[in-house]
Amino acid sequence: MKKLILIIAGLITGVFAFAQSNTEEIDLFQSMYGIEKKAIVKEFVQPKAVNREAFWEVYDNYETKRKVVGKERIILLEQFATQYEKMTNDESILWMKKIIALDDKQDKLIVSYYKKVSKVTTPIVAMRFYQLETYLITAIRYEILNEMPFVEDK
Repeated sequence: MKKLILIIAGLITGVFAFAQSNTEEIDLFQSMYGIEKKAIVKEFVQPKAVNREAFWEVYDNYETKRKVVGKERIILLEQFATQYEKMTNDESILWMKKIIALDDKQDKLIVSYYKKVSKVTTPIVAMRFYQLETYLITAIRYEILNEMPFVEDK
C-alpha cells in the first residue's frame, strides 16, 4: 500500500512540475496507477472464488469510470498549477465549483459501485472495496494538497 502511495506522490509531483500533460501522459499515469492498484485491490478485497469473476467485472467497469474522473482532475490541477498566481476572483470561483463538483462525482461513483459490488458479492467484500477506494482517494487528495503551491494574499 505504501509503495502505491509513493508512486502516486511521485506522479502527482510530476504533474505539478511539468504542468502540461497531454492525453498520452495522463493515460500513462493512469495505467501505472491502475496496475499497482489492481494488485492491492486483489490482496485487500479478497472476493470469494464463487463471486470473483462478477467482482472483477464490476471493478473493471468502476475503473473505466474512475479514470474519466481522474483525467478531469489532472486537467484541473494542471490548470491550477499554471494559473494560481494570476487567477482572478471569478476564475478561482469557477475553478472551485469544478473541483467541488468533481469531488462529489467521485464520491457518488464510489457509493454507486459499493452498492453494485454488494449485489454481486457479499457485504464484507463491498465494505472492503469501499474502504480501500476511500483510503486511496484520501491519500491521493492529501498528496495533491501537499504539492499545491500557495502564495500569500496580496
